Amino acid sequence: MAFLRNAARTALMMLPALPAWAEPLTVTDIPPVASLVSMVSGSEAVVLLPPGTSAHTFSLKPSQARSLSQAALVVWIGPELTPALDRQIRALAPDAGTIALAHLEASLRLPFREGGLMPHDDHAEHGNEHADDHDAEEDSHANKADAFDPHLWLDPKNATLWLEAIAQALSDLDPDNAARYRANALTGAAAIATATEEARARLTPLEGRTIAVSHDAFQYFEHAFGLNVTAALSDGDDAAPGAARVAALRDRLAEQHPACILTEPGTDAALLASVAPETIPRAEIDVMGGTLPQGPALYPGLIADIAQRIADCADQ
Repeated sequence: MAFLRNAARTALMMLPALPAWAEPLTVTDIPPVASLVSMVSGSEAVVLLPPGTSAHTFSLKPSQARSLSQAALVVWIGPELTPALDRQIRALAPDAGTIALAHLEASLRLPFREGGLMPHDDHAEHGNEHADDHDAEEDSHANKADAFDPHLWLDPKNATLWLEAIAQALSDLDPDNAARYRANALTGAAAIATATEEARARLTPLEGRTIAVSHDAFQYFEHAFGLNVTAALSDGDDAAPGAARVAALRDRLAEQHPACILTEPGTDAALLASVAPETIPRAEIDVMGGTLPQGPALYPGLIADIAQRIADCADQ
């Protein structure tokens, strides 16, 4: 795990220390977004979905509702990830500034995938460039024509451009510290770039090999690092698969025998065992960064951690 320790240490050294000034109260949805906000603000942001909380089923505690009602700024992915939060923001923080990161014009949005079996040339279609990524939205399946995969934070390019938007929003609320916010955003972007370069180097040996996932939450990471995901047990909304899908997945995994299966905390081990031979290595990954220290270094640490876990799994 030396790679992970080095990447995390580099990120920590590049990020700003927590300052003494008081900035506007910022509330966020998930830890990776809170990490980005903390990079820019220099202090801890309120997180409504702490580690271990499901984005699909969470409800606010009284203390969280109070924080939301006091927020000057709410930064979240958007209703595609946490539908209930949209209503709560409008009810409890109607006067707060809001940034729905997934809906920023420059954000990469990839189509919501269905069916669990990915074509072999999936990444050849997406490519590795951000400039033309918005065209991918036009390729959604008919019954998800307007939907996109909500796990946007797993592409480091998205995270980097979001730092600029967060810095601008904080500067608008607190103009006296605008220069500090912009400088912190640049430092955070450099930390993300370092983690991204090291992760890409770690994942290079997987070129040409396939991996599978228990939940189709890794599409943005897959896209950013040129990985080849061949199958997913459940779609991006984490709905339980039907019998026909389970049978098709069993055939695909037996045929291709991927280098690794990525699981998440709470994955149904019995269901996974029913479709995947025990000889395929597993790696458990928390895309929310729940296994990592919370704070500004969480985001670059998450990119490094995911890369390390995938590489170690594929090396087995």
